[in-house]
Amino acid sequence: MTTFHQLAATSLSGQLIPMANYAGRLVLVVNTASHCGFTPQYAGLEALYKKYAAQGLMVLGFPCNQFGKQEPGSADDIAQTCHINYGVTFPMFEKVAVNGASTHPVFRYLKAELPGVLGGRIKWNFTKFLIGRDGKPLQRFAPISTPEKIEATILAALENPALL
Repeated sequence: MTTFHQLAATSLSGQLIPMANYAGRLVLVVNTASHCGFTPQYAGLEALYKKYAAQGLMVLGFPCNQFGKQEPGSADDIAQTCHINYGVTFPMFEKVAVNGASTHPVFRYLKAELPGVLGGRIKWNFTKFLIGRDGKPLQRFAPISTPEKIEATILAALENPALL
């Protein structure tokens, strides 16, 4: 059986990153898009990352163009939007599919573990998955769940993982 820490993904700069690099950290995986009504969530995600990184939080962004073609750009375009417009410093990965036959293994795994209300499908950009320090998926959040709304859950998981 595959676990989160056995998976890998390619960074926006083209480097293969093992998810095992994040073992021992609380990880928030987010499928993102640069031209979405939820795109301003980048600022909130960055704020969470900066606020809690020292306590063990890692945010991982995975651009996706499957919803309304809201991530049409190249890796450079995505990096520019993230870094210049929103000051993103957390790791960003290459554009991936989160639904369908070509679903990236990270999202195939997360959807199998936390299927959500659509029977495993992701509804829209900025769906979030919280993964425990041990690599076990803990909770899934809808796109409308802003980083500010999930902060209490993240803080609880950082302070006492047994609460979730």
